[in-house]
Amino acid sequence: MYAESTAVVGPLATSSEPHSYDLCEFHAERLTVPRGWEVVRHEIDLEDAGPTGDDLLALADAVREAARPEPARDPADDGRGTRRGHLRVLPDLS
Repeated sequence: MYAESTAVVGPLATSSEPHSYDLCEFHAERLTVPRGWEVVRHEIDLEDAGPTGDDLLALADAVREAARPEPARDPADDGRGTRRGHLRVLPDLS
């Protein structure tokens, strides 16, 4: 919340958010903000800190994504994301 000069510290994000960073407990406790900013801390209930159904689904999705085979490599690809030799000379069959 840059415009409001506020830093919010709480549980790990469940989705990707711009200008949001996941911090471990050690660093979250020691977070400092610019002079004049406000820090809002949302405490975590440690008894309810186990994985949720969303956590388990996210983990399963990550495992599936990592297990996918890589697509076949194009022999004309030079490895830098650019193609080389995309033009060929064909024999004149007339």
